[in-house]
Amino acid sequence: MTIDILWVVIGFIALIGGGDFLVKGAVGVAAKAKLSRLVIGMTVVSFGTSAPELLVSLNSASQGLPEIAIGNVIGSNIANIALVLGVTVLIFPVPVARNTIRFDWPMMMFASLLFYFFALNLTIDRWEGIVLFSLLVVFIVFIIHKSRKSEKRAIQLDGVEDSAQKISLIKHLGFLLLGLIGLYFGSNWLVAGATGLAEAFGLSKHVIGITVVAFGTSVPELATSIVAAVKKETDISVGNLIGSNIFNIMIVLGLTSIVQPIEIGEGILGWDMLWMLGIAILLLPMIVIRKKVGRFSGVILFLIYIAYIYLLF
Repeated sequence: MTIDILWVVIGFIALIGGGDFLVKGAVGVAAKAKLSRLVIGMTVVSFGTSAPELLVSLNSASQGLPEIAIGNVIGSNIANIALVLGVTVLIFPVPVARNTIRFDWPMMMFASLLFYFFALNLTIDRWEGIVLFSLLVVFIVFIIHKSRKSEKRAIQLDGVEDSAQKISLIKHLGFLLLGLIGLYFGSNWLVAGATGLAEAFGLSKHVIGITVVAFGTSVPELATSIVAAVKKETDISVGNLIGSNIFNIMIVLGLTSIVQPIEIGEGILGWDMLWMLGIAILLLPMIVIRKKVGRFSGVILFLIYIAYIYLLF
């Protein structure tokens, strides 16, 4: 059991480091290519923050562990809103951009409902994965077009272009390679350790996937949001976490099911997915009424996450 815990810890560290290097390298390469901040933020950075979930889910599905693959996505989506956002706004209330209400939340809700609809037959098939992935591409194109037209949705990456130009392309590519290596081995180690822990404690792979693995892949978002809240950097918006949830469903599940169709247990459909949908719905009045998520909402979200974990065990 000790060795399994060690693999989980090492896997977490490798995933966090790998994700950080991947984003750093990818942003640098994109900046060298003189892509706009908007394009970098909406594509490279968003994909980079979802890379740990993607690698873990692909690895789990290919090893015949669909419970961990699905649990990772659902658990991460629950944690992003109830835990990460909840803890962040307890430190400092987070403002909500207008486009988050108009476009991001509706897209997250649509993606979540589509995921639930596809899961009704207890399998996410290849054609459903293709639909999820294709819809995300359409959404990204729409958002980029809309933001260019209105010039109100620029994603701020403070000084990233200036600093990137001072670093050689070879170094950026090296960061990219290190990130991919870290994500690959980290996902292997995390899945191996989590599977061993599940067997050692007599817990189902589903429970381990939706708690330990999901929390691990959400650690980068949690750390970033807490640091930003402490520094009172209010540009860390609700839209960033909602965007992560959209990517988790449409890229992580989409690509994973294209590679390997994913089986879904009835318990997940009738319990965990309902929590995911319920938390997504609950978020709407929180972001609409006052145009920001305050500490009271943070308490509610955090308590909901604690209640979910307690009832799960």
